[in-house]
Amino acid sequence: MMNELRPALVLVLVMTALTGLAYPLTITGIAQLIFPHAANGSLIVKDGQVIGSELIGQRFTRPEYFQPRPSAAGTGYEADKSGGTNLAPSSRRLIDDIVSRANALRADVGERRVPIDLVTSSASGLDPHISPQAAFAQAARIARARNMAESDVWNVIRSYIQDRTFTILGERRVNVLLLNLALDGLAKDGSPPR
Repeated sequence: MMNELRPALVLVLVMTALTGLAYPLTITGIAQLIFPHAANGSLIVKDGQVIGSELIGQRFTRPEYFQPRPSAAGTGYEADKSGGTNLAPSSRRLIDDIVSRANALRADVGERRVPIDLVTSSASGLDPHISPQAAFAQAARIARARNMAESDVWNVIRSYIQDRTFTILGERRVNVLLLNLALDGLAKDGSPPR
Protein backbone atom coordinates (compact mmCIF):
# COMPACT_ATOMS: atom_id res chain seq x y z
CA MET A 1 0.00 0.00 0.00
CA MET A 2 2.86 2.41 0.79
CA ASN A 3 4.26 1.71 -2.67
CA GLU A 4 1.07 3.18 -4.17
CA LEU A 5 0.51 5.95 -1.62
CA ARG A 6 4.03 7.43 -1.75
CA PRO A 7 3.98 8.28 -5.51
CA ALA A 8 0.49 9.77 -5.17
CA LEU A 9 1.57 12.02 -2.28
CA VAL A 10 4.74 13.06 -4.12
CA LEU A 11 2.68 13.88 -7.21
CA VAL A 12 0.24 15.98 -5.15
CA LEU A 13 3.11 17.91 -3.57
CA VAL A 14 4.93 18.45 -6.88
CA MET A 15 1.77 19.57 -8.70
CA THR A 16 0.82 21.85 -5.79
CA ALA A 17 4.26 23.45 -5.92
CA LEU A 18 4.10 23.85 -9.70
CA THR A 19 0.50 24.97 -10.19
CA GLY A 20 -0.07 26.60 -6.82
CA LEU A 21 3.23 28.42 -6.37
CA ALA A 22 5.61 28.43 -9.33
CA TYR A 23 3.08 29.14 -12.09
CA PRO A 24 1.19 31.98 -10.30
CA LEU A 25 4.44 33.62 -9.16
CA THR A 26 5.91 33.42 -12.67
CA ILE A 27 2.80 34.85 -14.34
CA THR A 28 2.51 37.60 -11.70
CA GLY A 29 6.18 38.51 -12.17
CA ILE A 30 5.83 38.66 -15.97
CA ALA A 31 2.67 40.77 -15.67
CA GLN A 32 4.38 43.16 -13.25
CA LEU A 33 7.27 43.60 -15.70
CA ILE A 34 5.26 43.96 -18.90
CA PHE A 35 1.93 45.48 -17.74
CA PRO A 36 2.49 46.98 -14.26
CA HIS A 37 -0.51 49.36 -14.37
CA ALA A 38 -2.96 46.62 -15.40
CA ALA A 39 -1.37 44.01 -13.12
CA ASN A 40 -2.01 46.27 -10.12
CA GLY A 41 -5.71 46.80 -10.88
CA SER A 42 -5.49 49.84 -13.21
CA LEU A 43 -5.81 52.11 -10.18
CA ILE A 44 -6.36 55.84 -10.64
CA VAL A 45 -4.43 57.99 -8.17
CA LYS A 46 -5.18 61.66 -7.58
CA ASP A 47 -3.22 63.76 -5.09
CA GLY A 48 -1.56 60.61 -3.72
CA GLN A 49 -4.92 58.96 -2.98
CA VAL A 50 -6.43 56.02 -4.87
CA ILE A 51 -9.82 57.24 -6.10
CA GLY A 52 -10.88 54.29 -8.20
CA SER A 53 -10.00 51.84 -10.91
CA GLU A 54 -10.39 52.04 -14.66
CA LEU A 55 -11.96 48.57 -14.46
CA ILE A 56 -14.81 49.07 -11.96
CA GLY A 57 -17.65 51.56 -12.26
CA GLN A 58 -18.51 54.10 -9.60
CA ARG A 59 -21.73 55.86 -8.72
CA PHE A 60 -21.95 59.54 -9.64
CA THR A 61 -25.17 61.29 -8.68
CA ARG A 62 -24.42 65.01 -8.92
CA PRO A 63 -25.71 66.70 -12.10
CA GLU A 64 -22.28 68.02 -13.13
CA TYR A 65 -20.97 64.48 -13.60
CA PHE A 66 -21.57 61.82 -16.21
CA GLN A 67 -23.76 59.03 -14.89
CA PRO A 68 -22.61 55.43 -15.41
CA ARG A 69 -24.68 52.43 -16.36
CA PRO A 70 -27.05 51.29 -13.61
CA SER A 71 -25.50 48.68 -11.35
CA ALA A 72 -27.12 45.36 -10.55
CA ALA A 73 -24.53 44.91 -7.80
CA GLY A 74 -26.38 45.83 -4.63
CA THR A 75 -26.78 49.52 -3.83
CA GLY A 76 -23.67 50.55 -5.70
CA TYR A 77 -20.71 49.12 -7.49
CA GLU A 78 -19.51 46.71 -4.81
CA ALA A 79 -17.22 44.17 -6.47
CA ASP A 80 -18.18 41.45 -3.99
CA LYS A 81 -21.79 41.67 -5.25
CA SER A 82 -20.87 41.47 -8.92
CA GLY A 83 -23.48 39.94 -11.17
CA GLY A 84 -26.36 40.72 -13.44
CA THR A 85 -30.02 40.82 -12.54
CA ASN A 86 -30.58 37.46 -14.25
CA LEU A 87 -34.07 38.62 -15.16
CA ALA A 88 -35.53 37.31 -18.42
CA PRO A 89 -36.41 39.79 -21.19
CA SER A 90 -40.06 38.96 -20.48
CA SER A 91 -39.73 39.79 -16.76
CA ARG A 92 -42.24 42.43 -15.67
CA ARG A 93 -39.77 43.70 -13.04
CA LEU A 94 -37.03 44.18 -15.66
CA ILE A 95 -39.40 45.95 -18.04
CA ASP A 96 -40.70 48.23 -15.27
CA ASP A 97 -37.14 49.06 -14.15
CA ILE A 98 -36.09 49.97 -17.70
CA VAL A 99 -39.20 52.07 -18.34
CA SER A 100 -38.75 53.86 -15.02
CA ARG A 101 -35.08 54.61 -15.71
CA ALA A 102 -35.87 55.75 -19.27
CA ASN A 103 -38.58 58.14 -18.06
CA ALA A 104 -36.28 59.58 -15.38
CA LEU A 105 -33.50 59.98 -17.93
CA ARG A 106 -35.81 61.68 -20.44
CA ALA A 107 -36.83 64.16 -17.75
CA ASP A 108 -33.17 64.70 -16.84
CA VAL A 109 -31.53 64.99 -20.27
CA GLY A 110 -34.52 65.66 -22.53
CA GLU A 111 -33.76 62.85 -24.98
CA ARG A 112 -36.59 61.10 -26.76
CA ARG A 113 -34.37 58.18 -27.72
CA VAL A 114 -32.49 57.01 -24.66
CA PRO A 115 -29.24 55.04 -25.15
CA ILE A 116 -29.91 51.51 -23.94
CA ASP A 117 -26.75 51.34 -21.81
CA LEU A 118 -28.05 54.15 -19.58
CA VAL A 119 -31.12 52.14 -18.58
CA THR A 120 -29.78 48.57 -18.43
CA SER A 121 -27.05 47.17 -16.22
CA SER A 122 -24.13 45.20 -17.58
CA ALA A 123 -23.64 41.48 -17.01
CA SER A 124 -21.22 42.13 -14.15
CA GLY A 125 -23.06 45.16 -12.78
CA LEU A 126 -19.67 46.89 -12.51
CA ASP A 127 -19.08 48.20 -16.04
CA PRO A 128 -16.98 51.41 -15.90
CA HIS A 129 -17.83 52.39 -19.48
CA ILE A 130 -20.74 53.91 -21.35
CA SER A 131 -21.21 54.27 -25.08
CA PRO A 132 -20.25 57.56 -26.75
CA GLN A 133 -23.96 58.05 -27.46
CA ALA A 134 -24.73 57.75 -23.74
CA ALA A 135 -22.06 60.35 -22.98
CA PHE A 136 -23.29 62.75 -25.68
CA ALA A 137 -26.88 62.36 -24.38
CA GLN A 138 -25.73 63.75 -21.00
CA ALA A 139 -23.67 66.63 -22.42
CA ALA A 140 -26.39 69.30 -22.22
CA ARG A 141 -27.13 68.59 -18.54
CA ILE A 142 -23.43 68.69 -17.65
CA ALA A 143 -22.85 71.90 -19.60
CA ARG A 144 -25.74 73.57 -17.72
CA ALA A 145 -24.54 72.29 -14.33
CA ARG A 146 -20.94 73.41 -14.98
CA ASN A 147 -21.92 76.65 -16.70
CA MET A 148 -19.90 75.86 -19.79
CA ALA A 149 -20.51 75.55 -23.51
CA GLU A 150 -21.99 72.24 -24.59
CA SER A 151 -19.47 72.09 -27.43
CA ASP A 152 -16.65 72.05 -24.84
CA VAL A 153 -18.25 69.05 -23.12
CA TRP A 154 -18.56 67.33 -26.52
CA ASN A 155 -14.86 67.97 -27.18
CA VAL A 156 -13.89 66.35 -23.87
CA ILE A 157 -16.10 63.35 -24.69
CA ARG A 158 -14.52 62.99 -28.13
CA SER A 159 -11.01 63.04 -26.65
CA TYR A 160 -11.87 60.20 -24.25
CA ILE A 161 -13.57 57.79 -26.67
CA GLN A 162 -11.72 54.48 -26.63
CA ASP A 163 -11.76 52.47 -29.84
CA ARG A 164 -12.60 48.78 -30.11
CA THR A 165 -9.96 46.48 -28.68
CA PHE A 166 -7.65 45.40 -31.53
CA THR A 167 -10.10 47.34 -33.78
CA ILE A 168 -12.54 44.38 -33.84
CA LEU A 169 -13.46 43.38 -30.26
CA GLY A 170 -16.22 45.10 -28.32
CA GLU A 171 -17.64 48.53 -29.01
CA ARG A 172 -16.36 52.07 -28.81
CA ARG A 173 -16.67 53.27 -25.22
CA VAL A 174 -15.96 56.04 -22.74
CA ASN A 175 -14.65 55.45 -19.22
CA VAL A 176 -16.97 57.42 -16.91
CA LEU A 177 -14.44 58.02 -14.11
CA LEU A 178 -11.73 59.27 -16.51
CA LEU A 179 -14.28 61.49 -18.25
CA ASN A 180 -15.44 63.03 -14.97
CA LEU A 181 -11.84 63.60 -13.87
CA ALA A 182 -11.18 65.30 -17.21
CA LEU A 183 -14.13 67.63 -16.61
CA ASP A 184 -12.82 68.48 -13.14
CA GLY A 185 -9.41 69.24 -14.66
CA LEU A 186 -11.00 71.31 -17.43
CA ALA A 187 -12.58 73.60 -14.87
CA LYS A 188 -9.13 74.54 -13.53
CA ASP A 189 -7.05 75.31 -16.61
CA GLY A 190 -9.48 75.43 -19.56
CA SER A 191 -8.05 72.49 -21.52
CA PRO A 192 -8.92 68.82 -21.25
CA PRO A 193 -6.24 66.81 -19.43
CA ARG A 194 -4.94 63.72 -21.17
